[in-house]
Amino acid sequence: MSMTSRQVTGWTREEMAALVAADIPDGSYVNLGIGIPELVAQCVPAGVEIILQTENGLLGVGPEPAEGTADLELINAGKKPVTAIPGAAYFHHGDSFTMIRGGHIDICVLGAMQVSRRGDLANWSTGDPDAIPAVGGAMDLVAGVRKIFVITEHTTRKGEPKIVDECTYPLTGKRVVERIYTNLAVLEVTEEGLVVRKLAPGVTFGEVEEKTAAPLIDGQCNR
Repeated sequence: MSMTSRQVTGWTREEMAALVAADIPDGSYVNLGIGIPELVAQCVPAGVEIILQTENGLLGVGPEPAEGTADLELINAGKKPVTAIPGAAYFHHGDSFTMIRGGHIDICVLGAMQVSRRGDLANWSTGDPDAIPAVGGAMDLVAGVRKIFVITEHTTRKGEPKIVDECTYPLTGKRVVERIYTNLAVLEVTEEGLVVRKLAPGVTFGEVEEKTAAPLIDGQCNR
């Protein structure tokens, strides 16, 4: 069967989130973006402590509330109900951004519309006149957080590559992304280019190349 005729799916979103969670060091302070990044909160390995921060004013975000127990006044930036762990702190939205801009968050996990081979990120608008822009706190996060991880499907619903040589959408930040986690592969942004560090089960390097609009370096360790 040819590469172009085979349906390639790779990891589920939950499996992608688990890969990200496994790469976050114990004791890290982490901000999770809206969408797929929110799943990382449910995938923290046993015995690992990750302190989650949400930009609307909570440090110490816990797991999703059990069904029927949600407090509708306790939500994350995506307006999803959350819980708070013992010792959690609540603060003003402005104080939250002071924390972000001051370099006090170790890692931020964001979604993406496009990521370039140099780690440029576009995730707030397509630039289309009819598009509804969603800046949120992304620009502050990429400027103030120490490490930026992206988690996203490898292509759009139309099959267009999200990982590109140059972003064509308005940028959120230049050279800010360190790692990219998709349903097909885990990629690292390096000075030499995009290095494929891991492939999803059943996915070949060639299939990832075919669905990527930027040069790739074969550096995976699980062949």
